Amino acid sequence: MTPPVRPAGPADTVTRDALAVLQPGFTGTTAPDWLLRRLGEGLVSVGLFGRNVADPDQLAALTGRLRAEREELIVAIDEEGGDVTRLEVRRGSSFPGNHALGAVDDTDLTRAVARELGRRLADCGISLNWAPSADVNSNPANPVIGVRSFGADPQLVARHTAAYVEGLQSAGVAACTKHFPGHGDTAVDSHHDLPRIAADLTTLRERELVPFRAAVAAGTRAVMSAHILLPALDDAHPATLSPAALHGLLRAPAADGGLGFDGLIVTDGMEMRAIAATYGIERGSVLALAAGADALCVGGGLADEDIVLRLRDALVRAVRDGELPEQRLADAAARVRALAGRRRNAGPGERVAPAPGIGLTAARRALRLTATGPYAPLDGPAYVAAFTPLANIAVGDETPWGVAAALTRLLPGTGTATCTAEAAAEAGPAALVDGLLTAAAGRRLVAVVRDVHRHPWMADALRCLLAARPDTAVVEMGVPQAPPQGALHIATHGAARVCAQAATEALTGQRLPSAG
Repeated sequence: MTPPVRPAGPADTVTRDALAVLQPGFTGTTAPDWLLRRLGEGLVSVGLFGRNVADPDQLAALTGRLRAEREELIVAIDEEGGDVTRLEVRRGSSFPGNHALGAVDDTDLTRAVARELGRRLADCGISLNWAPSADVNSNPANPVIGVRSFGADPQLVARHTAAYVEGLQSAGVAACTKHFPGHGDTAVDSHHDLPRIAADLTTLRERELVPFRAAVAAGTRAVMSAHILLPALDDAHPATLSPAALHGLLRAPAADGGLGFDGLIVTDGMEMRAIAATYGIERGSVLALAAGADALCVGGGLADEDIVLRLRDALVRAVRDGELPEQRLADAAARVRALAGRRRNAGPGERVAPAPGIGLTAARRALRLTATGPYAPLDGPAYVAAFTPLANIAVGDETPWGVAAALTRLLPGTGTATCTAEAAAEAGPAALVDGLLTAAAGRRLVAVVRDVHRHPWMADALRCLLAARPDTAVVEMGVPQAPPQGALHIATHGAARVCAQAATEALTGQRLPSAG
């Protein structure tokens, strides 16, 4: 086993630079002593996740404590709104996600939603948001992007990506546009394995890169790389580790076929298996810096002092062994420090007027209703069958979804059941549906699905349910790729709390109060 590198001391430039390029996470809702100590030694960034957030006041106190240790600090979070929320991880987001905004296709609305989200982040002391997703969702089987994308049309995704960047940054929060050079045409989740995209360079330039060009033109402060292999660009390394992708495509001037981006390049989580299982986290981190990345995101899964020290030591060792040029590390650290120094000195959120209710307004506009005949609104207790797929890691399984809670508020006595792939496999679709009908006890049925086109078990069970009860309403809270079914079909284009509220209003004909 290689012994750890022992830094020469707090003034060791290489060691401080190695700490500066890390964006680590931690557990708990208060800053641990080890993290505060490393901030004093050169750490410049901290990443926050749902586990670090209880409420806005707690979050503001946490970021304030971090900045008391180091004033010029990047505090980053993965707050896309919609299905991927950290601010409201336990209640669901007050903002619809990208797919809903793309369905409305009003860039002024997208800009306003992102501005309000940015205002709330800034008020909590967040300075960098790992958003928006600029991925073109061109593959309907995509298991990880889906409603996180504005859509399947590159031009639509481009104009909304630019609007989102502008809105977010107008509130004083830097945008980190992801997942370069585009994670939309994958059928594999890079949290679990290394996806491979077979697109040629012409397709890449005409589809995947269009939104990233728009983001760069809009002034995005940061871009996040994807752990995906594009053989047409680099047949040996995923984009995060590829000089051809980061230095040769993202950084290169437009005249040379690049995007001309000069901001911060952040990696996706280095502990994701696409990197960790193939290269190892330490080796992958060295390769990423050498390829042109500036900041290493780690901490979604590995969130303790040990991972910080492991990566710090790996980078220092790589410099001393000649594997990583010292100047490359210094340049990366300088870019991180430059972004850390951009944060406004006093209350950026105070300069942005609040826009209460804009999330629910957007969610209402995103609804698409299809009826097979006259549909009478629900006026009494209903029964909700939630066909629930396994949540991907980006979304997580902590965040509630579906319409049962909102329906119960309006129609007391409403019941619900959760139906999973395991239950369907064990009982079979017919028996599963028989159980639902028995539990419903004559109440009107609402079936809630999420990406029914990707889940054969879900499609089979829904078919059985509609054959038995054709008056069932269907609420699709994922990508509405499958043909509409049910007496009333509602496409929400996402599973945020406000999407559920908007769908409930459509089911009942009653207005719910705005979600804050």
